[in-house]
Amino acid sequence: MSKERKAAAERVNQGGGPLTHKEIVLILIGLMAGMFLSALDQSVVGSAMRTIADDLKGLELQAWTTTAYLITSTIATPIYGKLGDIFGRRRMFLIAISIFIAGSVACGFAVDMYQLAGFRAFQGLGAGGLFALAITVLSDIVSPRERARYQGYILAVFASSSVLGPVVGGLFAGADQILWINGWRWVFLINIPVGAIALYLVWRFLHVPHTPINHRIDWWGATTVILAVVPILLVAENGREWGWDSAISIGMYVTGVVGIISFIIAERAAGDEAILPLKLFKSNAFTMSTIVGVIVGVGMFGGMMTLPLLLQIVNGATPTEAGLLMLPMVAGMMTASIVSGQVTSRTGKYKLFLVSGTAFLTAGYAYMFSYTYDQPMWQVSIGMIIIGMGLGQLMQTLTLVAQNAVPASDIGVATSSATFFRQMGGTLGVAIFISILFNSLPDKIAKAFEDNKSEFTDAVRRITADAMSGKIGADDPNVKFLQTMGDPNATAELGDKLNTDSSFLTGLDPALSKPFLVGFSNAALDVFYAASGVVAVAFILSFFVKAIPLRTKSAAEEKADEQAALASVGH
Repeated sequence: MSKERKAAAERVNQGGGPLTHKEIVLILIGLMAGMFLSALDQSVVGSAMRTIADDLKGLELQAWTTTAYLITSTIATPIYGKLGDIFGRRRMFLIAISIFIAGSVACGFAVDMYQLAGFRAFQGLGAGGLFALAITVLSDIVSPRERARYQGYILAVFASSSVLGPVVGGLFAGADQILWINGWRWVFLINIPVGAIALYLVWRFLHVPHTPINHRIDWWGATTVILAVVPILLVAENGREWGWDSAISIGMYVTGVVGIISFIIAERAAGDEAILPLKLFKSNAFTMSTIVGVIVGVGMFGGMMTLPLLLQIVNGATPTEAGLLMLPMVAGMMTASIVSGQVTSRTGKYKLFLVSGTAFLTAGYAYMFSYTYDQPMWQVSIGMIIIGMGLGQLMQTLTLVAQNAVPASDIGVATSSATFFRQMGGTLGVAIFISILFNSLPDKIAKAFEDNKSEFTDAVRRITADAMSGKIGADDPNVKFLQTMGDPNATAELGDKLNTDSSFLTGLDPALSKPFLVGFSNAALDVFYAASGVVAVAFILSFFVKAIPLRTKSAAEEKADEQAALASVGH
């Protein structure tokens, strides 16, 4: 540790005043490096997964690589929060990055999808701590009044990674070999140099005061949270395939309920040493912000999941192009985050951003009710901007409310808990909206086919005649489509086709593709209807969140004051 950084840490630890802006920015460099590692990985892997699954001969198993990562990262989040309180954030942050890098190396050399799923699970153990610990460290060094100002930097990491990820993933997936290694393997191996930089920056700059807490590790809480969360995540990710009312799904529901009850009993018995102390929910602000956070987590994925699919399937964009076309949402998110952070810092007012954020998000989805398959991109971009502005106001404000509602000693568990519940909401949101989209898709496509039947039939006759006359060959996309389509009058068969594979749309005659594009865009409207209703509930509940005045001291300063007060009483 440099003399300057050591002096700064000691000054805060001894109650000698807050860090300077320069010192805070240096610490933020370390935080953002670790978070960038996790955020970039998620978007890079997502855009390359189809290529990875094809190469490893396990397309039907690709969902398990996502599920394994999701399960371990979600479960690890609240555990990291508690361990950070006990052993120190810096130590746990370094451990999280190291685990993530080791998991990335293993993923890069996986030889089949089963290995990849296992290694992704290990990688998720590291990823679970990166976001929650970074936000908690920020609360250690910056007061709630000033925190929103700096959280914009962190949001910038996620905004930039959401654009860079699909671009980088597409480049790696499209390369046969890079340095004699399969291109897609660099999706994971790129984390080695990025992680090494993150490790150095965290080690070099992330020196924050830590007061050890003499707590036992809540092993029963850790065990029961696994029992509670894993069945819910499994059924959320695989319910469509299993059937929501199948025996295995019902078994998951029952196991999850038993796990939740057991977790509550275990946490009540653990008291202050619990991974998720139940006393946090005595605060109206924490409880209501957590509920709103879960609902927002569910609702936000109506757009975050559906819009990229629309861009790729309906608008014909590649994953890389879809990432770039999402820039309006990123711009709206960044603008709203910066403005709300500055206003909160200067005025101390933040509840208005819970209300306006949920209002913007609801309005954004309502705007998308007008979406059609041939809508100009600039009109779609307006909806993205509105949705992004809603998210930009909400993400940092919800965390700020949770942190400000608890004592300094509980900042770690409060932050990780808020993050945990929002992740769970997001997971449920994906399951809900994917089901809404694809369950309605066959009927929507069948109806679109009936509405455009004459145009479709004319195109079939024209293409068949061209094929018979030799104008087009057997490798023509339209000929291949008709060969695999079977009876073009079978509307159920048409409806099911896009439900399983969309690649056949590439190069297809507009008259043949139109029923599929119209059907998919109409199915997406059902998602926007449902998402707007969910977020509208969060809008109503946001009025009931108690706005506690923002504290003017960082968590580290408050802890130093508490220690000084205890010492004076002792003397």
